Amino acid sequence: MIKKAFEINKINLKKYNLYLFYGENEGHKNEIIKDKFEKLYPNKIYRYDENEILEKKNEFLDSILTKSFFENDKLIIISRTTDKIRDIVEDIFLKKIDDVKIILSANILEKKSKLRNFFEKNTDAICIAFYADSYQALNKIAIDFFKEKKISLSQETINLITERCKGDRENLRKELNKIEDYVKSEKKISAEDILKLSNLAENYNASELIDNCLAKNIKKTANILNENNYSNEDCILIVRTLLAKSKRILKLQEELKKNKNIEQVITNFKPPIFWKDKEIVKQQLYHWPLEKINSMIVNINETELLIKKNSANSLNILSNFIISKSTTTNN
Repeated sequence: MIKKAFEINKINLKKYNLYLFYGENEGHKNEIIKDKFEKLYPNKIYRYDENEILEKKNEFLDSILTKSFFENDKLIIISRTTDKIRDIVEDIFLKKIDDVKIILSANILEKKSKLRNFFEKNTDAICIAFYADSYQALNKIAIDFFKEKKISLSQETINLITERCKGDRENLRKELNKIEDYVKSEKKISAEDILKLSNLAENYNASELIDNCLAKNIKKTANILNENNYSNEDCILIVRTLLAKSKRILKLQEELKKNKNIEQVITNFKPPIFWKDKEIVKQQLYHWPLEKINSMIVNINETELLIKKNSANSLNILSNFIISKSTTTNN
C-alpha cells in the first residue's frame, strides 16, 4: 500500500508489521524510524544489513519465528535493502508473524523494482517514498527550531545553515542541536561562530570505515555504514580512500618480503603511520597477503567504474562491495 511521508501520523502503526521506506532522503527516513517506531520498542530493536541476512537466511528466519516469553514484541530494521531480499520478505509475510515489526530501508528503487511492487500492491504492508528535502522545507525546520528555542538569528545566518546541509534534514538537525548547546554556555552566537561550529554535510571519517573494512571487522563496518548518512556523491571519495589504503597495504607487503620485522616495516613506512593506527594496520596485513591485495586493487578499480556508470545506485553498489570485503575470507 502506497502512503506519503506526511501521512505517517494517520497510519495505525499497530495494524501493519511490514514497512518499506525507500528514497534518497536518509535523514527523513531515520527521523520517522526514531520518532515513530524506536520509542515503542526500548531495548527490543535489532539492526541488520541486507547482506548479513542473505548470508544467514535460515538463522534470521529462525530468530523471527522463535517466540520468547520475555520478548513478545520486537522491531527489526534492515538497511540497504534491494530486490535480493524480496523472497525472504514474502516468506515472512505468508507466515503472518504478528509480534515482529520489520522496517526495510532502501535507497532509490526504480518503478520496476520487485520489492517496491510487492509493497505497493499489498494492502497489508506500507510503502513510503522519501524524496530530497527542498531548500524551503529545510529553512522552515531551522526557523521553527530557533523560534521554539528562543534563539535570535538573522535570516541571512539561517539561510547559511540551510545552504550548507546539502538538502539533508539529518545533517541540519545535528547542527541545530550543536548551536543550541553553544548558546546555553555563550548566550549569543554570530555568523562567524556558526562557520566555526558547523561541519554540516560532513560524514564521520571515511578513513575509519575503510580501516575496519580492510581489518575485516564486519560489525564495526556495518555499524559505521548504518550510522552515517553517506550520499551518492560521497561514494567516489570513499572508494578512493579504499584504493589509497589498499595500495598502502600493497607497499607494506612488498617491504615485508624484504624485511620480516613487521614493527620495523610499519615504523619506517613513508608517509608515516601514526602510532594509534599501527594495530589496525597489522590486522589489515594479516588479512591481505600480497596476492589478495593485488586482486583487491583490481576489484576496487572495477567497482569505481561501476559506480560512475550507475550513479543513481552508487551507494548500494559501494555498500555491498565494502560489506563483502569485510566478511569474505577469500578475496
